[in-house]
Amino acid sequence: MAKFKRGDNVKVLTGTPKGHCRTPFYLRGHGGVIEDMLGTFRDPERLAYHEAGLPERELYRVRFAHTQLWPDYRAPTGDTVVADVYAHWLESEN
Repeated sequence: MAKFKRGDNVKVLTGTPKGHCRTPFYLRGHGGVIEDMLGTFRDPERLAYHEAGLPERELYRVRFAHTQLWPDYRAPTGDTVVADVYAHWLESEN
């Protein structure tokens, strides 16, 4: 069963692990909304080190408001960024 569902408010964790990381730094610590669950896939952070990539991780499409990411953003307030983020980088904000 999926950890999150469409419409859930989530926050990207703020960690800075050593080594390979697939979560953009500029998203860390910011909230967004789940748009979709894309499936489960082997963990790319482990695959980068020639490990099995297990357990598989859920991958979510998350929408972030530009103004949430960049408070001084001076463009239409409806502008957004969409990123694919693995579940182990997300926590619930509900």
